Amino acid sequence: MAKKKTKVNRPKAIQPRGFRDYFGVEVTERAEMLSAITEVYHRYGFDALETSAVETVEALGSFLPDVDRPNAGVFAWQDEDEAWMALRYDMTAPLARVYAQYRNDLPTPYRRYTVGPVWRNEKPGPGRFRQFYQCDADTVGTASMAADAEICAMLADTLEAVGIDRGDYIVRLNSREVLNGVMEAAGVLNPDDPDAHAEERGIVMRAIDKLDRLGPGGVRALLGAGRKDESGDFTDGAGLSDAQADLVMGFMEARGADAAATIAALRGLVGGSASGARGVDGLEEIAALLDAQGYGPDRILVDPSVVRGLGYYTGPVYEAELTFEIEDEKGRKQQFGSVAGGGRYDDLVKRFTGQEVPATGVSIGVDRLLAALRAKGRIGGTSVGPVVVTVMDRDRMGDYQAMVAELRNAGIRAEVYLGNPKNFGNQLKYADARGCPVAVIEGSDEKARGVVQIKDLALGARLAADMETHEDWKAQPAQMEIARSDLVAQVQAMIARAEG
Repeated sequence: MAKKKTKVNRPKAIQPRGFRDYFGVEVTERAEMLSAITEVYHRYGFDALETSAVETVEALGSFLPDVDRPNAGVFAWQDEDEAWMALRYDMTAPLARVYAQYRNDLPTPYRRYTVGPVWRNEKPGPGRFRQFYQCDADTVGTASMAADAEICAMLADTLEAVGIDRGDYIVRLNSREVLNGVMEAAGVLNPDDPDAHAEERGIVMRAIDKLDRLGPGGVRALLGAGRKDESGDFTDGAGLSDAQADLVMGFMEARGADAAATIAALRGLVGGSASGARGVDGLEEIAALLDAQGYGPDRILVDPSVVRGLGYYTGPVYEAELTFEIEDEKGRKQQFGSVAGGGRYDDLVKRFTGQEVPATGVSIGVDRLLAALRAKGRIGGTSVGPVVVTVMDRDRMGDYQAMVAELRNAGIRAEVYLGNPKNFGNQLKYADARGCPVAVIEGSDEKARGVVQIKDLALGARLAADMETHEDWKAQPAQMEIARSDLVAQVQAMIARAEG
């Protein structure tokens, strides 16, 4: 009787929903971008910091933009000692914990930058993943508006350093204190009872943040009874009266011809609010400091429509927006949008110490910025592979490894073909698939004569698929026979010609 085959349950080779894999050139481009960003941060005097990817849920707090699910936005689990831990959702909450933990050993102000992935347990969508990279810089321990002005200037310099031309971006600056002053004047914020009208304020802030997408009419509807979108779905509004909505709309439309005009308009809107007046004074100081450094409104401007989503901001907030147009998946033109943001968060460290510690910082969305550079055609080409030393005689692997060692010691990326060398054409196809710039060939005849063949693969790639023999390969015009002793120099020259 035949034995029944046992069914093997094999795992599916797919990544989890909302995550993706990155290959070759994508990883290289990200590394190069991170190097460019951190070089600017370092030049501004910030020191590197690397924290654990895992924090306690208590240390992270509940500051995600999704106010309807304040703790659901993180990947969390309970440890064996019943403590709850989670993957970090940003780089700022871990910084607050670090500063509180090591404050007696750190300089004040403490200036740090950090790079790494963050995780958000949110619904994924096109271009929206649950893991993404951030590159942050923060100053902790000073209330000076000069720290905020410096962050804005550094953000502008960073965008230009990675390849975004002046005129293709704008850094927008606003203040949460000014917004609080306007909401106080509108009757939806009571300084003596901060928890009152919290739901209405949340709706107002989210409505302001959607100005670019919904336009003034859509925002006004959300400030009032609510808004029905094109699909028929209805979003509840903040329930403000017409007079209250007028005040908020006036705030969003307060941007004037220059910073002075905008600041004057804002000063009139905040009325007698102490918070609002303090925020306007801060914006005025930051604008003056930026102007003194030569950062005009073509790079950084005061814009009341910027509110930022995270709940821990307490003062100036800023957002970098790319202003050039791209085409969406349906071929429609639209602006690329925001790639970085930040602000002042003077209460975050206080959660640990009980004492207010002023802080301000910025976070660059690295993956968004990479996508922008690809859209502009600044990156996204094929990666250049290594020089490949082909294998003509299996028993001479030592000779081929010696060639590779010479090339590597000269700073040239190189490898020996390690697949089945029986079919020479397969070696060439492999080199073509890797984008290799040069192939090196040394058969027994070349070995006896003290020469090698080197081939410019950029010229020969179109013919590689039809080659079957060593003789076919040698017949190509891009191939040179050189002395074995000239290998390194000739390969360097061939690569230089290809790059030039």
